[in-house]
Amino acid sequence: QVQLVESGGGLVQAGGSLRLSCAASLSIGSFNVMDWYRQALGKQRELVATITRDGSTNYADSAKGRFTISRDNAKNTVYLQMNSLKPEDTAVYYCRSTIATVISSPRYYWGQGTQVTVSS
Repeated sequence: QVQLVESGGGLVQAGGSLRLSCAASLSIGSFNVMDWYRQALGKQRELVATITRDGSTNYADSAKGRFTISRDNAKNTVYLQMNSLKPEDTAVYYCRSTIATVISSPRYYWGQGTQVTVSS
């Protein structure tokens, strides 16, 4: 019932930029939180950036100053602008949405992921 589709990944040279998109099948106002995660080969999935329904944002230390999470409500889309990319940023990037209610545990919805590869 909920679909998230990531796009915008690819191969980029170190120091370059990419913008990832996460298109949702629902109004993004329906979600309490939307996040970008990433998982490098052989490593644990980690949180990169978060945006709440009121627009508050948070970033992993590794992303601060380089990445920006934003949204376009009219397009039901959340973005991750990635600048000054480093080889260490190479990973599959996943979009996650969260719907939380007062009386139930949060519901999490994941996209399929988009590969980002940063060459030296």
